[in-house]
Amino acid sequence: MSARPIAFESVTPIFVVHDLPQALEFYQAVLGFDLGWSWGEPPHIASVCRDRVEVNLAQHSAATTQGPSHAYFRIAAIGDYYAQLQQLGAKITVALADRPYGMSDFTIEDSSGNRLSFGQATVG
Repeated sequence: MSARPIAFESVTPIFVVHDLPQALEFYQAVLGFDLGWSWGEPPHIASVCRDRVEVNLAQHSAATTQGPSHAYFRIAAIGDYYAQLQQLGAKITVALADRPYGMSDFTIEDSSGNRLSFGQATVG
């Protein structure tokens, strides 16, 4: 265990949208968000940011059906928190790993099927 305490730093909701380009236009032109990043070719997920708020928008597909929600929590001491949740018997659906998008993260599922992802930046 590290000496650094586990600390929640932010949460990023992930909203499923039916038309990602249209949603990006709305969030930017109407709500005043800026494009943070997009992923895929063509993009199937993107981030919009305003001030200290980030929202992820995911293109509706068979993998992102309507139903339970998904939130992404940025935290410190990711390894310690992962170990703690393993010990407590959390249902881990995606194991902790460094990802190509610059995060070390994992996902759990609650009893209602809601997905909670926890991540810590590996760069910058």
